[in-house]
Amino acid sequence: MSLQMTPEFQHILRVLNTNIDGKRKVMFAITKITGIGKRFSNLICKKAEIDVNRRAGSLTNEEIEKLVAIISNPKQFKVPEWFVNRQKDRVTGKTTHVVVNGLIGKCREDLERLKKVRAHRGIRHYWGVRVRGQHTKTTGRKGRVVGMPGGANPK
Repeated sequence: MSLQMTPEFQHILRVLNTNIDGKRKVMFAITKITGIGKRFSNLICKKAEIDVNRRAGSLTNEEIEKLVAIISNPKQFKVPEWFVNRQKDRVTGKTTHVVVNGLIGKCREDLERLKKVRAHRGIRHYWGVRVRGQHTKTTGRKGRVVGMPGGANPK
């Protein structure tokens, strides 16, 4: 199936402060929004009753508004609680789906909390070394020379 252009076709859509390519299929175009993956985009397309094989540029304004409504309040559209990305927030205790700037802020808050309570993960984030148990003896040296105690330019 070739891409059929109509006069109302949009090559770039602006949704939730993110530029979306109108030539891609809706399900994959929505994944450009930070906090939305393939499975969640598939689910919201089904909830909004939008064909996943349609191109994003052919969506009407009403369909885009419906997608944004589902993304911003998935509980209202009967999306299961285990599907959202912020379950039982430490501060509010609510289950929500956070996207774009909210997601970046929440991640920053989590890291600051880990650093503040001096958790092992927080300390390693602070030091700038690997956090998840990877080996660090020989990998991830960020450009340092192996086996040279004085550095690359000895005097």
